[in-house]
Amino acid sequence: MLLVSFIGFTQVPSTNQLDLYNIINEVSADRIEKDVRKLADFGTRNTFSDTISNTRGIGAARRWIKAEFDKISADCGGCLEVFYQKDYVTTDMGSRIPKNAWVVNVVAIQRGTQNPNAMVMMSGDIDSRASDTMDFTTDAPGANDNASGMAGTIEAARVLSKRKFKNSIVYVGLSGEEQGLFGGKGLADYAQKNQWNVIGFLNNDMIGNIEGVDGVIDNREFRIFSEPTNPAETDRERNGRRFYGGEVDGISRQLARYIHKSVKNYMPEMKPMMVYRLDRFGRGGHHRPFADLGFPAIRIMEAHENYTQQHQDIRTENGINYGDVVEHVNFPYARKLTAVNAINLAQLAWAPTPPQNVKIGGIVEAHAKLKWDAVKDAVGYKIYWRDTTSPTWDNSRYVGNVTEHTLKEIVIDNSFFGVAAVGADGIESIVRFPSGVFR
Repeated sequence: MLLVSFIGFTQVPSTNQLDLYNIINEVSADRIEKDVRKLADFGTRNTFSDTISNTRGIGAARRWIKAEFDKISADCGGCLEVFYQKDYVTTDMGSRIPKNAWVVNVVAIQRGTQNPNAMVMMSGDIDSRASDTMDFTTDAPGANDNASGMAGTIEAARVLSKRKFKNSIVYVGLSGEEQGLFGGKGLADYAQKNQWNVIGFLNNDMIGNIEGVDGVIDNREFRIFSEPTNPAETDRERNGRRFYGGEVDGISRQLARYIHKSVKNYMPEMKPMMVYRLDRFGRGGHHRPFADLGFPAIRIMEAHENYTQQHQDIRTENGINYGDVVEHVNFPYARKLTAVNAINLAQLAWAPTPPQNVKIGGIVEAHAKLKWDAVKDAVGYKIYWRDTTSPTWDNSRYVGNVTEHTLKEIVIDNSFFGVAAVGADGIESIVRFPSGVFR
């Protein structure tokens, strides 16, 4: 009881909460720069490029990434399970496949001490492309797209592998993104087949550019893309939204809100921008295959893109230097976005898993009521609510170690509600929006 009261009413941060500041400081811009330069030096990392050479092509790149994960694992006493996950793609599977080939991902799992099958995931893309995505021989260094995200993923593994977590963290290098998100689809299918409980998938695609094609230069703003609802939902769930709400409260949107709040708390100098869309207009990224299977999945990326440096052959035209080269990557900024990922991976890996079967009641009553299933490693729960037009959870109440609670004189009609589980260290799970009603 003393512990519950401590968490509920004091503002003293726990050891794990204080350690989040250490995690931020341990992320190294110099190491990220070294890794981006190494990846760019493979010439091209097109998914269909050379797989035999040790110095050029995607084969050399993925072997180097695996070697880095192996090195990190050796430094932490074998704490990472490092392996290749692959799927075969053929020319009849899409218009961007010039030849049959293996799409190979590099996976490193840091197993949790209590919930080894509960996975928090961070990804970067291994592959790059030239102007013509079918051209797998021309130089395509892909320094920002997406050596930056891949280097950030490796750096997060270096920092977080020094620590223990109750849930597992998965660090991933994905291939085949430019040809149709094949690497993400293969790994999402693998996760589903192996019954992974994916708490959240953080796709990092381009985290190193601060000078936008729109003329804006900003080294603090970044975007968090998330879908409003679960694309794998049932017709019954979809129809229920007409009466109960939830149009912007899907599992991926809750993950985005979690990251937004975390950054505001621990990195207030940064300016997270929640974008209410799967991805940029008409485009996609490797978080989509995870969302398609009903996993919470978001994309983290720079706020201001420069299209002369994406998917472009290296050249100069009309005084404009085209090409995704190292000189355009801002490494201190990539460090900041890597830290954003690292502190959220840590919190989600330390936190209890989100409550299940959250239900809400209070129809035509003066009080809102909520109930949920107990979470085994939670010491208490926090109910959140907000105006229906607010993008963030603005009000909360810690209610102790119970599985139901009534919010007196808060009318159900005027707000949206959710429940988060709280761990002994004060770190919370993602908020779970109600999935049903009761009377």
